[in-house]
Amino acid sequence: MTRARLTLFDTTLRDGAQTNGVDFSVEDKVLIAGLLDELGLDYVEGGYPGANPTDTRFFSEKRTERARFTAFGMTKRAGVSLSNDPGVNTLLAAQSDAVCFVAKSWDHQVKVALGATLEENLEGIRQSVAAAIAAGKEALVDCEHFFDGYKANPDYAIACARTAYEAGARWIVLCDTNGGSQPAEVEAIVRAVSVDVPGSHLGIHAHNDTEQAVANSLAAVRGGARQIQGTLNGIGERCGNANLTSIIPTLLLKPIYAQAYEIGVTLEALKGLTALSRRFDEIVNRAPNRQAPYVGASAFATKAGIHASAIAKETSSYEHVEPESVGNHRRVLVSDQAGRSNLLAELARLGIPVDKSDRRLDMLLAEVKEREAIGYSYEGADASFELLARRTLGNVPDFFTVESFHVTVERRLNALGKMVSVSEAVVKLIVGGERLLTVAEGNGPVNALDRALRKDLGVYQDVIADLELVDYKVRILNGGTEAVTRVLIESRDSSGDSWSTIGVSENVVDASFEALIDSIVYTLIRKGVAPN
Repeated sequence: MTRARLTLFDTTLRDGAQTNGVDFSVEDKVLIAGLLDELGLDYVEGGYPGANPTDTRFFSEKRTERARFTAFGMTKRAGVSLSNDPGVNTLLAAQSDAVCFVAKSWDHQVKVALGATLEENLEGIRQSVAAAIAAGKEALVDCEHFFDGYKANPDYAIACARTAYEAGARWIVLCDTNGGSQPAEVEAIVRAVSVDVPGSHLGIHAHNDTEQAVANSLAAVRGGARQIQGTLNGIGERCGNANLTSIIPTLLLKPIYAQAYEIGVTLEALKGLTALSRRFDEIVNRAPNRQAPYVGASAFATKAGIHASAIAKETSSYEHVEPESVGNHRRVLVSDQAGRSNLLAELARLGIPVDKSDRRLDMLLAEVKEREAIGYSYEGADASFELLARRTLGNVPDFFTVESFHVTVERRLNALGKMVSVSEAVVKLIVGGERLLTVAEGNGPVNALDRALRKDLGVYQDVIADLELVDYKVRILNGGTEAVTRVLIESRDSSGDSWSTIGVSENVVDASFEALIDSIVYTLIRKGVAPN
């Protein structure tokens, strides 16, 4: 059986750039384009040259080797000749392989948003596509608001798609711009359009406003579309775009699609998907979505003891694909719902040897449950759990001892006469028999403590030089001024690996200090440092 070829079009750098809080630099775009190219995407849409200095600079040269580098912009405006339309001319001059024109396909939008006649809109599509082809570029047309337009006036919506196709556009992309369409109607409408425009020229661009962008994209494929547009990690305007990080493994690993279609991403490249997803989050400075399908930290995590026991016998019991196929890994969480199966599985993953009949396992399990009862949660603090396990099993070295710490917060006038808050921390340590005292100021008491603790750790200082705190979360576990506080800290080093530690106390500074100490001790252990 011959499989149909599906084309993957990434719009992370254009539509994804409309995400609230995301602001790509030229350097960010160059890096991300390279990552997408390496993954095996067919098209990388870089942005809107001429719309802003960043995109204009980005299109000053071609940025991909394999993928078709694509510029985005509007079709010719009504009432302006093609030669006098600066937007179209900028697109044609950009260093790109292809141009994706956005065109209105809802008659209401044409009249209200463009102030044009329906025929003027069709003529703008026709001339823009012809101009791109004449300039030696591949032409694509995004039919904006297509599904809403089709429901309002199917004849005109199809006329827009057919005009683009007859003018020579390689792809006519049907856009669910408002993200409100349902999978069944997307499939039916794509199937209807394919009577006028062959499915081999149809694409889908779905937004996620009803949490169905991935489902709508796959529905469009079932309806005959052969191009899917989306973004890394589903970023995009409002609720985001179709998530290529979910679509790609579904197409490759689910037999209903894998047996019928082929894509440019290989199974080998798929093994780097989790790393790519997290690398991208680092670039845009967003915390990874732990519940993300396939690539999230919780995607293959099991909490209940009965589930852990089943997975130990047969991994497919609670996993729909092998985590390694997407570069992720299995996690058996240790919590107040855990049993010995959870502990044994997690200790094996951590490389901590222990016999299943070891009576210390019962001690560890009891300790975990007691700690969770007072506020600890080891599901999201893997490093702290490993330290607890190693301490219970007797193999955590005494690298250093904290004798005491002290933090002051003072509001005072600075040299400019402005009232500022200054935090200062003092930490007394014993390292290798030597008593050390460090003092540091910081942006708040926790930052001051972090700086003081890592300012001078004696013989271990060089080992922790690349350690950095990347995320800090505080949760109040009960109400009132006497509330118990839980602090989660995420740290990483120059290897790019990250880990989380936890602290619990009635005092937020004390809880933070506990988590900070765990992070440093964990760093020393993972780097194989011997205690002095």
